[in-house]
Amino acid sequence: MKRYFLLGLSLVAMTALNGCQQTAPPDVYNQQASDPMLLHETATHLTDVIIHDIFKPPVASRIYSYSFLAAYEALAPAYPEYQSLGGQLNQFEATPPPVTGQEYCFPLASVKAFTVVGRALTFSSDLWDNYEKDFFKKYQAMGMPDDVYERSIAYGEQVAKHVLDYSAKDNYKQIRGYRYTVTNEPGTWVPTPPAYADACEPMWNTVRSFTMDSVNQFRCPSPAKYDLAKNSAFMKLTMEVYDIGKNLTEEQRTTAYFWDDNAFVTNVVGHVMFANKKMTPAGHWLAITRIATTDKKLDLMQTTETYTLGALSLFEAFVSCWSEKYRSVRIRPETVINNGWDPNWRPYLETPPFPEYVSGHSSISASCGTILTHLLGDNVAFTDTTEKKYGHGVKSFKSFKEAYWDASYSRLYGGIHFRDGVEEGTRLGEKIGEWVWQNVKTRKRKEEVVAATH
Repeated sequence: MKRYFLLGLSLVAMTALNGCQQTAPPDVYNQQASDPMLLHETATHLTDVIIHDIFKPPVASRIYSYSFLAAYEALAPAYPEYQSLGGQLNQFEATPPPVTGQEYCFPLASVKAFTVVGRALTFSSDLWDNYEKDFFKKYQAMGMPDDVYERSIAYGEQVAKHVLDYSAKDNYKQIRGYRYTVTNEPGTWVPTPPAYADACEPMWNTVRSFTMDSVNQFRCPSPAKYDLAKNSAFMKLTMEVYDIGKNLTEEQRTTAYFWDDNAFVTNVVGHVMFANKKMTPAGHWLAITRIATTDKKLDLMQTTETYTLGALSLFEAFVSCWSEKYRSVRIRPETVINNGWDPNWRPYLETPPFPEYVSGHSSISASCGTILTHLLGDNVAFTDTTEKKYGHGVKSFKSFKEAYWDASYSRLYGGIHFRDGVEEGTRLGEKIGEWVWQNVKTRKRKEEVVAATH
């Protein structure tokens, strides 16, 4: 009797548990699942994995782009005013639609698509295992029926596979292991101290763009000609970097360090060399996106849209900027100064391992900042706390444009870029951000709606 009694209690408990899981109506669990903080949390986790795995900045932008693209495509079916990016991005075909008449929780499908792609494009599966084990319990506790949960997960996986198949054809794998050969021609880039690392992603201009017709679509003006004559334009640029570096103000130091975003900073103490891992520039701007969308109280679809367009603009800027870098192959200020008149001079920031012209920070900051300006407004004040945990402090800005110019000039203060490198890099980024905005349509915009009514 005791055994039957315990068995009966178990059946009652299981029935009650299953009943609880299926009692919530769709509007209740969909509302809970549509909390943007769930996407923010997952996006932050992807950044943590990227930092842990030490992905180079251009590669990090690729991971973000495909992950957010998957999240967007899996969520868009729930919002009739939004459209797929299939047919809009280069070689990206329409995403498989959900089955008509079946019930889905698209916010769950969206975040599942994001995690599947993020996991596939990073290395540390154990970090994903530990994270997902607890994260998806939040959705299971919302009371959605088991069949809806499983169907939504399956749809997210289907969208992720579609995006991953697309990513596999972008030429990224074909350029792994390619090493750049230094020419040692006067005025050209050579590895810099302290690590003297190999050139970063010298073939990045061959990775497929999402929107541009070619990597030459946005060409920068040629940099100042290498000329060591005292009154040459090049030497004036070089002396400016040298003088700023010798007389940095506290504000300039703070600005340079705030935007450092070096994914792998080398530290040398005596005969010991070690490194610190930090956020990439793309990760920093997507973290700013989190702050801005949260401040604006955007809903899940608006938040996903903002992340996706921002990530695509970051990637496009890296492709175009890197193409210019390895076309110009311009020498870094540190090399000119050390070989010319002051072998002991060091920039405030560690010089990254790739050519100087144009500044990557400047390009990607302006491209994403331009997207955020279009989506959220011209004069949106915000406080950037994203790198406080890395010891870089907090800064407030009156607009995204003010922020991206601040990021740009930080590279001049840091001693790793010439003035024309940061200014032309910013102009390049603005053009790319504008191009992405004009050519990637997630929905009808106000100006289009107005035009259609007249």
